[in-house]
Amino acid sequence: MRSEITGTTLPVLTFTLEPGEGVLAEPDRLSWMTSNIAMNTTAATGGASGLFSAIGRAISGGGLFMTEFVAQGGEGLLALAASVPGNIIEAKVEPGRGFLIHRHGFLAGTLGLSLAVGVQQSLGAGVFGGNGFVLQHLTGTGSAYVELGGEIVSYTLQPGQELLVHPGHVGMFEESVSFEITTISGVKNMLFGGDGLFLARLRGPGNVWLQTLTPSKLAHALAPYLPTQRQ
Repeated sequence: MRSEITGTTLPVLTFTLEPGEGVLAEPDRLSWMTSNIAMNTTAATGGASGLFSAIGRAISGGGLFMTEFVAQGGEGLLALAASVPGNIIEAKVEPGRGFLIHRHGFLAGTLGLSLAVGVQQSLGAGVFGGNGFVLQHLTGTGSAYVELGGEIVSYTLQPGQELLVHPGHVGMFEESVSFEITTISGVKNMLFGGDGLFLARLRGPGNVWLQTLTPSKLAHALAPYLPTQRQ
């Protein structure tokens, strides 16, 4: 299997698959493919061992169903385009080195990957953290391709080193990084700062990838240009 990421503002991920090779992708991500690529949309993939694990994956932002693309009878081509302006990056997943990614971050990966809801280390992370902290937990063995909004800023956190991040800017981090939700200090900061009430506290060791474009800010920028429903 060969992969290539082409483009800048709205990149596209292209796979060249040998006969029998396949990749796993979220539903509704297909852009184009050759006619010898077979599609199989099922809930029993991506590490789901039953209905409840598939539901957990759906809660994390992945689909209840996922699609497997497999080349048959010869070399096949498959392309998956980004859905928002940003970047697509490759992550090498192996036992003991999984990743937690934002809820719409997983684009595609090899068939040996497992996608589940991220384990929250505090109740507030799931209830109050907003969309930025409903996380996908990516484990297994293989290559994963993650879509991040805008530009990417990465940090390597040393043991005990902390970073406070607006939840929507958290793109991906290694599972060795601990995380929790904390409140913004100061009543005036909470009420008038315009940054929300909560921040994500990421604590090393491990690598962190932040995204400069958040879904909420993209929606806010587009809102004035969307048609309104007349009563």
